[in-house]
Amino acid sequence: MKRALAWLRILGAVAILGVLVWQLGSDAFLDGLGRISVPGVLAALGIGLATTVFSAGRWQIVATRLGLRLSLRTAVADYYRALFINGVLPAGVLGDVHRAVRHGRDSGDVPRGVRAVVLERTAGQIVLIASAVVVVLTSPDVVPGAFREVVTIAGVVVVLAAIAGVVVGRVFGGRWIHSPSKVRRGFAVSLADLRLGLFSRETWPGVGFLSAATLAGHLALFVVAARVTGVDAPVGQLLPLLVLVLLAMGLPLNIGGFGPREGVCALLFGAAGLGAAQGVTVAVVYGVLTLVASLPGAGVLLVRSVAGFRVTRAPHPAVLPAPRTAADTGIESEVGLQS
Repeated sequence: MKRALAWLRILGAVAILGVLVWQLGSDAFLDGLGRISVPGVLAALGIGLATTVFSAGRWQIVATRLGLRLSLRTAVADYYRALFINGVLPAGVLGDVHRAVRHGRDSGDVPRGVRAVVLERTAGQIVLIASAVVVVLTSPDVVPGAFREVVTIAGVVVVLAAIAGVVVGRVFGGRWIHSPSKVRRGFAVSLADLRLGLFSRETWPGVGFLSAATLAGHLALFVVAARVTGVDAPVGQLLPLLVLVLLAMGLPLNIGGFGPREGVCALLFGAAGLGAAQGVTVAVVYGVLTLVASLPGAGVLLVRSVAGFRVTRAPHPAVLPAPRTAADTGIESEVGLQS
């Protein structure tokens, strides 16, 4: 089943990209790449550093609230590595899976380490969906009808899920935490972690602020990609479109991030009068700049791989017998005489 879903994800992304090439031609994918310059690369690295630190800080807050130790330095390094793995492997989430399991093992609690990463990423998606709802309410003219419905439904689902989580947690959390059923007990623990990691008074202000700052960084990088490709539309006109594009990137149909991003960007840019082909070009350049921004993660991966190889290859000290003392010799002599 998992293999079938993985192939469905890849085939879906390929189908989207194939339709775009068929309709708009390959130039829409290649035009902007030749315009990427040193200033664009430096901007991507700088913005990538800021967004990675914000995201890692969010992860640190959630993990600490769940009782797991995580320093900001370690969080930043692990987050960089996860971003790079996400960018170069097809599934787009394997870096986060590795980050969650590795931290869980280091902390001695893999399930809780996984929940910390899931909650951290969920916080980012909640802020993104809330921003998309604001776009729909304040700029309905730039949003196609189908998008308005999808965003509205997503917002309603998030609100209902939050309410349901609070209600179920209050009604059943205390009863099920000591239940003999593993399912009920696990559900109660997950609800408790949800409240601690996201919705407590001590957690949500910091997590919400860092999530908003991370979103601002992603939007800033998208604006850089638009300027690199020659789009001179005002930032106020671009931001509503880019929020919706970022929301579409959460769809599980991509290859290293490519797929729905390009399709939605083409649709939104075309509807806004900026040109569907131009939208594809902006999305492609954004994908490249995102990969550039994650390149420090390749360095983290290399350094840790070399360190792990050295530990594995290090010779184990030979175990030598303890030196014999005069007392031991005397004891042996006495034993020999008695025998």
